[in-house]
Amino acid sequence: MKIEIKRLRQDVALPIYKHKGDAGMDLRNAGDDVVLKPLQRTLIPTGIKVAVPQNYELQIRPRSGLAIKKGLTVLNTPGTIDSGYRGEIGIIILNASNDDVTIKKGDRIAQAILNKVEIIEWDDVVELDETTRSEGGFGSTGH
Repeated sequence: MKIEIKRLRQDVALPIYKHKGDAGMDLRNAGDDVVLKPLQRTLIPTGIKVAVPQNYELQIRPRSGLAIKKGLTVLNTPGTIDSGYRGEIGIIILNASNDDVTIKKGDRIAQAILNKVEIIEWDDVVELDETTRSEGGFGSTGH
């Protein structure tokens, strides 16, 4: 599927799939180098805008390598880029480690996954059907 993308500067790399079969495309830091202290969060610019097709969303997710190696994660994950949004994509990064972490310009910081969205039409009813779980919530399976 072709999706329109606009680079805000020519030195910004387009998101790419790193390996054949990958679900996510890597997004990069298009801003200055930044040092995140433990438990600090910041908004990292990607330098791109996209036109997500109607009935789709672009999900923003953490990169597993950054999470395990540096303790960096994406807050509000998965983040959603709606089809009507045309602003720059920004990534909210949290340093969950005990050490300062430097994110350099051009570093891969998150991944984007295109996802089909089903539009909900609510059917307001008096009762819902019964299930074996019923209202059992957190811990209801005994584990």
